[in-house]
Amino acid sequence: MKVVSFGSLNYDLSIWLDRLPGPDETLRAQRMEAFSGGKGANQATAAARLGADTHMVGCVGNDDRGRWLLDVLNDNGVDTSLVRVVEEPTGTAVPLITPADVSIVIVAGANASTGVADADAAKEVIATADVLLLQGEVGAAGARRAAQAARSGGTTVLFNPAPVDPFLIEAVVALTDVLVVNRAEQAQIDAIGPETGQCDTVVTLGGRGAQLDDVLVPSYPAQVVDPTGAGDAFCGALGVALAEKRPLIDAVRFANAAGALAVATPGAQPSMPTRPAVQSLLDGRH
Repeated sequence: MKVVSFGSLNYDLSIWLDRLPGPDETLRAQRMEAFSGGKGANQATAAARLGADTHMVGCVGNDDRGRWLLDVLNDNGVDTSLVRVVEEPTGTAVPLITPADVSIVIVAGANASTGVADADAAKEVIATADVLLLQGEVGAAGARRAAQAARSGGTTVLFNPAPVDPFLIEAVVALTDVLVVNRAEQAQIDAIGPETGQCDTVVTLGGRGAQLDDVLVPSYPAQVVDPTGAGDAFCGALGVALAEKRPLIDAVRFANAAGALAVATPGAQPSMPTRPAVQSLLDGRH
């Protein structure tokens, strides 16, 4: 199995709160902790921990945070030779975690530099992969070029457009094989109006599971500690299952198990589950 993730790498500063602040309100946080993150890097980590030969394509800053993010990916078995070091500071995300949900603020930083040149540098790796993972935290031109490279080699394109950007949607959806969205993202994409009939659409439903056409694929019981990264665990696992040539509905079940495990651990990348943990949950032993 060979999986390539073309996307973001972020330094995550996670903050736990009883609730989100209102206008002009100052709240005391319960806790703050730094984690490795970024949707692209999270999905790459998930794929690597699940056994795929995984390559990361993106940008980090020439700073301590960027070097740390690369070290973490390397420690998880992700090939980072196609991650470019730029002068902009490493991207940052601030997840605000409450008992009800998680809201995330992102500062693109070096991720804004990820573009056509990076896709061209990775063209051969992408074209010989089984699956290309794309997300919404890098620009439309680079993501489109990466998707075109995938198409040229018959690589499956899995696109998770979060956050939703109209230019990115228009650029990539037509080249997508599997689109993964939550309900809010689906509504935003419907409002933009691209033609999605040529790709399969998986709608994630949080604790309920995921919807594939008219079939609800139920999730697994989970103790929610931090939902940050659960969607990335889902996408990384879905990519691995598709690389294994599983039918899409079976791939969604596999991804549901990964997502359920991810919410039980604080942080994004630290919560990406291993293959034995996912298999144990699928087998009913967890």
